[in-house]
Amino acid sequence: MSKILYMVIEHFKNGDAVPVYRRFRERGRLAPAGLSYVSSWVSDKMDRCYQLMETEDRALLDQWMANWSDIVDFEVHSVISSKEAAEKIAPRL
Repeated sequence: MSKILYMVIEHFKNGDAVPVYRRFRERGRLAPAGLSYVSSWVSDKMDRCYQLMETEDRALLDQWMANWSDIVDFEVHSVISSKEAAEKIAPRL
């Protein structure tokens, strides 16, 4: 089984980043073994985080999100790199 990248869009409940950053400071990412953090970006309004995660097991992503679901609403998309997309589409060009 190969690793899959997921773009996780975290919508902070009530647009409030404070509970999210407080929990992260106190308890860390709370990701189970086998789920890897790649990178993240936060909106300038501090109400949303775009986080790239990687795993072979989608259930681990669900487990991680359950640790945050009381303060974050999630949107999840499996993604590939731009390079991979270009290679995939090349035969059709």
